Amino acid sequence: MRASSKKFPKSEKLCGKLRVKALYDNGRHFTCYPLRVTYIVKEDTTAPASASSPCHSDPQILIWAPKSLFRHAVDRNRLRRQMREAYRLSAAPLREYAMRHNLNMHVAFNYIANEQLQYSQIEKAVRKAINKLTEAEARVESK
Repeated sequence: MRASSKKFPKSEKLCGKLRVKALYDNGRHFTCYPLRVTYIVKEDTTAPASASSPCHSDPQILIWAPKSLFRHAVDRNRLRRQMREAYRLSAAPLREYAMRHNLNMHVAFNYIANEQLQYSQIEKAVRKAINKLTEAEARVESK
């Protein structure tokens, strides 16, 4: 595994009110407790899929912890930091899948548990969600 595959660059962060609104309005979702994952997958028509091109097909993600469940900012920040780290360490299969199939992916990880769970549980949920994302899209493509 190359060293750069463990980074979480700005280009992978989902920004913009219109993109976020479109994700929640039109996206599909599933639950990997303690996370609810909402996603949209589109074919990337702007660039051909090649190893020499920059990582234009990297999935863009949004990480969210609700203020209604965690009133203190330090608690929300801790949860977001843990989810971001778990994603950063286990995102390589999703990046490779998106690049190989020339896909634009927008993914939101929403924390839905009422209490703060251990990092190991969050990491396991993120890994499971990433596996489920690649498997779900592979099933959609084969139909």
